[in-house]
Amino acid sequence: MRQVCGLDVHKDSVFACILNENGVIFQEKFGVLTTELEMLASKLQEYDVGEVCMESTSIYWMPVWRVLEPYVSELKLVNPYFIKQLPGKKSDVKDAEWIATCLLKDLIKGSYVPGDIIQRLRQYDRRISDLNAECVRKLGKLDAALQRCNIRISNYLSTTDSKSYKEVVKRISKGVRDPAELAKAIHKRTVNRCGNDVILASLTGVISETDIDVIRQLSEEVELAQRHKDECQSKMDAICQQYFPDQLQNLQTIPGIKGRSATAIIAEVGSEVSSFEDAAHLVSWAGLKPRNEESAGKIKARSITHGNKYLRKTLIECSWAASKTQGCFFSKFSYTQTVVRRKNKMKVQVAIARKILTAIWFVLHDNAEYRDYKPSSSDIETADE
Repeated sequence: MRQVCGLDVHKDSVFACILNENGVIFQEKFGVLTTELEMLASKLQEYDVGEVCMESTSIYWMPVWRVLEPYVSELKLVNPYFIKQLPGKKSDVKDAEWIATCLLKDLIKGSYVPGDIIQRLRQYDRRISDLNAECVRKLGKLDAALQRCNIRISNYLSTTDSKSYKEVVKRISKGVRDPAELAKAIHKRTVNRCGNDVILASLTGVISETDIDVIRQLSEEVELAQRHKDECQSKMDAICQQYFPDQLQNLQTIPGIKGRSATAIIAEVGSEVSSFEDAAHLVSWAGLKPRNEESAGKIKARSITHGNKYLRKTLIECSWAASKTQGCFFSKFSYTQTVVRRKNKMKVQVAIARKILTAIWFVLHDNAEYRDYKPSSSDIETADE
């Protein structure tokens, strides 16, 4: 007889309910320590449970999944929004029983949970995403510290992450206050564009010993975050070269996708797309499909849906690069939509990201290189007619 288990996962406890077609046969509360989760696994083996389902509660489901995965033949992770709550007074035991009931009656479909190698890649990829945000925040604080000293060089540079800006910060952190010495770190192109007097004036400030200490500490924090980013990326490159060399190479044949983007895509999508029925399913999962909110002939919204924000951010960056790659389909599409049809640039980038993701599905599904779209003679004749 088929026996299933529903788990209601919390930060410090797990409620388990095992049932079959005859009803509930076991209910108990377990802790979340490894030894306690192993006790739960032994109970699942004792009752010959083949299927276990749990809700994706923050990150608390991850350690439970890791401990139970070797003991259970089929684990399912479900979005809490897809499981209706029981009417009446809410309790954790009833939640676990309801999850098990939905699983027994095949009313729920498990979410995509990649294998161990891909999950390791995801950890590195999302760590890089956090470090990028941290670098932006630290660079903002660093520039604020320079502005406090009335050092206004960032007004004349394209970015606070430029080589000239970093060199100026490095010299100030070593105690250099002379504007002429600091101006030697500025690129000649910037000096010619703005004028030497303006650059010297922007580097003339009131710098105290405390300011030097703060600037030095902030610059060291930025350098540390950058070093950690490089370490994570080198680990991702090594894993992809070892386990997914063909997929890594094929993805880089798509315009706009290079090494960093290719590893990020593998980390989020996986090396194969068997979990996604078709390209439209993958696009929807990523949150790049337009909404279809229409009532009584009135369009209420056409914005994109929710999905994997890490993958979506990577694809938007790739879409900007692809739109500037001469001779490819994506750049021609961008030109037609933005220049000829005068559409919004950001909306066009989302459309290009959607097309790139569709190409990614076919590249991974067929394990083949990308072939750029070229209209056939029949398409041209149809367009002329």
